[in-house]
Amino acid sequence: MFSPVTMPPQRTFLPSALRSASWIVPMILLGGVLVLTSGCGDDQVSDASTQASSQPKTRVETLVLEPTSFTDVIKITGTVEALDDATLSAQTSGTVTMLRGRGTRVAAGEVVATIDAGEAKAAVEQAQARYDLAQDRFERQQPLYRDSVISALEFEQVRSERNQARAALQQAETRFSNSRLTAPFTGTIEERFLEEGEQAAPGARVARLVNTRRVKVTAGVPERYASDIREGTPVQLDFRRYGAGVRTAEVTFVGNAIDPDSRTFPIEVTVRNKDGRLKPAMGVDLRVTRAVLDSVIAIPRSAVLRDETGTHAYVVDRSDTAVVARNRDLVLGSATGERVVVDSGLVAGDELIIVGQNNVSPGTPLEVAQQRDRASAAGTPYEEQSSLPTPPGDE
Repeated sequence: MFSPVTMPPQRTFLPSALRSASWIVPMILLGGVLVLTSGCGDDQVSDASTQASSQPKTRVETLVLEPTSFTDVIKITGTVEALDDATLSAQTSGTVTMLRGRGTRVAAGEVVATIDAGEAKAAVEQAQARYDLAQDRFERQQPLYRDSVISALEFEQVRSERNQARAALQQAETRFSNSRLTAPFTGTIEERFLEEGEQAAPGARVARLVNTRRVKVTAGVPERYASDIREGTPVQLDFRRYGAGVRTAEVTFVGNAIDPDSRTFPIEVTVRNKDGRLKPAMGVDLRVTRAVLDSVIAIPRSAVLRDETGTHAYVVDRSDTAVVARNRDLVLGSATGERVVVDSGLVAGDELIIVGQNNVSPGTPLEVAQQRDRASAAGTPYEEQSSLPTPPGDE
């Protein structure tokens, strides 16, 4: 039998050039993959950069803050009243013989109405006659008393009769003068309660006399301001609804009692009214000066934003590469009209966003369409309010 013969394995030998070429192809493929991968990464970075640079900007308008003076005022409503207003009443009975017409202006002491004085005049004449008789008897009895011809008791009786007659004459003259109603002050006949020929009784209303050359404005101030208001406090009164403009005056009376229903105390302000434009019962808006604050930061109310975290506002943050919005938390102080004082959170030089603040958030890119300061703010959402006079200092 024959044993199988095992042949050694055969090896294939390649030329050296082919062996080198076999490593080149994988390297080329790997290099291509790396190039493609690097190109995709560069495109992604480029796209992200382009997206950031093309983010839309929000148009806003700003106000450059600077220290200013701020007048803290109390806004209340008042009513015009005549400073001099009197109802003239009859003090004697009789027929009204003369009464000035409505709208007639009379001077102080001038006769407004007369009541039939026939009986009163006769009473004066009778009283005058009795007094003359008593005075004559007194003068004749006086020498007799000095010569002790009559007793002291008899002379005292004569003196008493003379004094009684004189008192009766004065009373009759008073009743006679009461038949004429005179004006206690210069004014205008506003109303007539009787007509000529009608009967007047003691206490009956005859006419109403009003003087509106000076008027007073009465108003109620909330009790929390009781320590801030006193006589001499400046007040602005707005009569523009009546075409009478805005007038400045001072508080002339401050009440000491609080109304239990309205929780206010009364004040009065006297105002000149030579042109007669102000009428009793007119309504008026008052701005009573509470305090004047110097060198404070005051901003428009509309620039203040409120949410569950508190009050804040947005300012412009400028850098070499971007202009973005930044949030500032605020602590507010006194407020009047459209302005409010900022106690903390903003400083002079800050560029406050006053238009478009509701459309931004922290970091929002901005386009400042207009930058204002106080001098150029008139006619804009931030219009400077005219200040009131300075309140009186402590004496």
